[in-house]
Amino acid sequence: MRPAVALILFSAAGLLGGCGRAPGYPPNPMPRPSEVTDFSTLYKENCAACHGVNGQDGPATDLANPEYQGLADDATLRKWISGGMPGTEMPAFAQTAGGMLTDAQVDALIAGMRREWKRPDAFGAAAPPAYAQSEAGDAQRGKASYEAHCAGCHAAKHQQLTDRNYLALVSDQALRTVTIAGRPDIGQPDWRHDSPDGKATTPLTAQEVDDIVSYLSSVRGGAAESAAHATPGAGAAGAKRER
Repeated sequence: MRPAVALILFSAAGLLGGCGRAPGYPPNPMPRPSEVTDFSTLYKENCAACHGVNGQDGPATDLANPEYQGLADDATLRKWISGGMPGTEMPAFAQTAGGMLTDAQVDALIAGMRREWKRPDAFGAAAPPAYAQSEAGDAQRGKASYEAHCAGCHAAKHQQLTDRNYLALVSDQALRTVTIAGRPDIGQPDWRHDSPDGKATTPLTAQEVDDIVSYLSSVRGGAAESAAHATPGAGAAGAKRER
């Protein structure tokens, strides 16, 4: 074969081989956003800004807290991720509610959280109060319980829970959740360890939790919110009073 002919054929083969993709593009097409089901990617893009890079140290719920993962069941997580949480800055993420995530992506987030952060022994032998509040507590009793168990840490020089500006940003359910499960990332104890020095004391009873949340709700101006949004019969912990 003549050198000139060989050169032409070689060049043509190179051109044909390069027609599959333009220079600078990856060899395989990137998946569409709706096709991404990797937990790390979904969490980073949709959750980390509020809940922290690793589920902790964000302004919102400590998702990496095993007690939270043990308290809220799959249906509860799906409800909040899909439709958002009323009374908070938590938006709806599911496409069916105007968000960007498919049902499969919501399921991937839940499965990933369970795999990474749920622990079967999160509560030990203790039985926590129910995740959801099915009936309004007594605000007057709640004020007394708050002063006895909470005010020591939440004094004016620290986070003042009775500040209406704060209460306007959190729902009754969010208050209840952190009262029961705590927030280890910021040193907030759970319902069993409620002394200012962090030592274990007599745990809060389910009634005291109801009453404290109802008291804080009354300060905000929404004493009936907990009962209004509760639906008994679901949830992982305290089934009699679950959402």
